[in-house]
Amino acid sequence: MNYIGIDIGSTASKVAVMNHECELVNCFVQPTGWNSKITSAQIRESLLNMNIEVGKDVKIVATGYGRISVDYANQIVTEISCHGKGGAYLFGKDCCIIDVGGQDTKFIQLKNDRVVDFLMNDKCAAGTGKFIEVMANRFGVTIDELFDLAQRGTAIPISSLCTVFAESEIINYMGEGKSIEDLAAGVVDSVAQKVATLVMKRPLQCDLILTGGLSDSAYFVNQLSRKLKQPVLMIENGRFAGAIGAALLAAK
Repeated sequence: MNYIGIDIGSTASKVAVMNHECELVNCFVQPTGWNSKITSAQIRESLLNMNIEVGKDVKIVATGYGRISVDYANQIVTEISCHGKGGAYLFGKDCCIIDVGGQDTKFIQLKNDRVVDFLMNDKCAAGTGKFIEVMANRFGVTIDELFDLAQRGTAIPISSLCTVFAESEIINYMGEGKSIEDLAAGVVDSVAQKVATLVMKRPLQCDLILTGGLSDSAYFVNQLSRKLKQPVLMIENGRFAGAIGAALLAAK
């Protein structure tokens, strides 16, 4: 029996495959694209290429922005439940999860392997990974290249709380001849500050771990730690927390 979690986010889709002993045996990520129905079909094809056929000794739970598009899933579960379960599995003890996704940012507090509190930002992308993606495209660089540039710059303050207005601010700075390094640093600093503002709405009395697409960036983790005045920990497979949690729930 295989247990599969599918987390279709607004930017990237993550898949986790566990065996009958709930051991993680495979995980992969692919762009969500413009149509999550197509993405869902592509994931099914990828699983088939791994000799995993839907409906044959397989249980599937789908979560994320496009979870309803996974019409072959046995169950659909909310992101909070899946990220909480996956974070507890990866970290191994009580913690607080900061998940910076493409559409929203979540703060989840765990106790005894259960979600006891959570917060989400509003629907504006200015405090999410989507803003970094948009600005990387504006600068003509990849997200990793934007982080590299940011490390060499001095952050320019970006005050707007809306992605559209924040992008306009940056375009004005570009017109003034500001360096791309300083602009990149300003973008990352802006997102880190908005995430920190959300997290600091709750007392921070637990270990903090970062999941989501930015969890592999040591630079972003350091910036967020500095804003929170508390270490934020990187964990292996952090970006797959939602999919792993979904697979664990499939096992139940």
